[in-house]
Amino acid sequence: MDAEGLLQEDNGGSWTLLSLSASSLMVFGGALPYVPQFQEIQRSSNTEGFSTRVCLVLLIANILRIFFWIGKQFELTLLLQSVVMILTMFAMLHLCCSIQNTNRVSTKQHRLTDLSFEYFWKWSAFEDYLLFCFGFTVLCAVVTLLLLDSVVFVETLGSLAVMFEAMLGVPQLLQNFHNSSTKGMSVKMVLLWTAGDVFKTTYFVLNDSPAQFWVCGSVQILIDVSILLQVLFYSQNTRTKLG
Repeated sequence: MDAEGLLQEDNGGSWTLLSLSASSLMVFGGALPYVPQFQEIQRSSNTEGFSTRVCLVLLIANILRIFFWIGKQFELTLLLQSVVMILTMFAMLHLCCSIQNTNRVSTKQHRLTDLSFEYFWKWSAFEDYLLFCFGFTVLCAVVTLLLLDSVVFVETLGSLAVMFEAMLGVPQLLQNFHNSSTKGMSVKMVLLWTAGDVFKTTYFVLNDSPAQFWVCGSVQILIDVSILLQVLFYSQNTRTKLG
């Protein structure tokens, strides 16, 4: 083999390695921001700074994305990413339930069977979150099987999936606003959100992913930046009050 052939083979091997690295980062990178938040909750034994509705948004988004993949088989990488993200959100909810039940002063337990919107997604038992997601998945499965041949339905499913994912940071943004503070929220988590959203949006564009994906990524970046601005604003307010 001549020098040119060796060079082409080397470049091909480097590109394959880079592609595999990018795919691995896409699969597991979305879960990484929750590691510092998980550690922060464990350390402080307090869940007030983290909005568990972030988990709700991501669970719905990724369940819908899995059914979107069934109707329109895009990159396998994005399907695997959804599976990893669902498992990550269950891990976060399990930790939050454990901490809240340990710190609970009142004996009142809020359950899924209460059927009260006031306590929706504020349940005391981790099993209730599992049951809700199971029911939602079964519902999606039935509807998808009935309408799988409809292009309009499949595209709508994809749009709903990315719309929910684009709203990922909104519950955290609203909780920070309600608390007038970002205390208890991991800033590292939001920085990793931002870095991850920039990376994946670039990935979507370069890989000609469905338009819904890169639009979602762009919206997420804007929300991430808004949360980071909250961190600066509320920290300045705290310093002003102390001064």
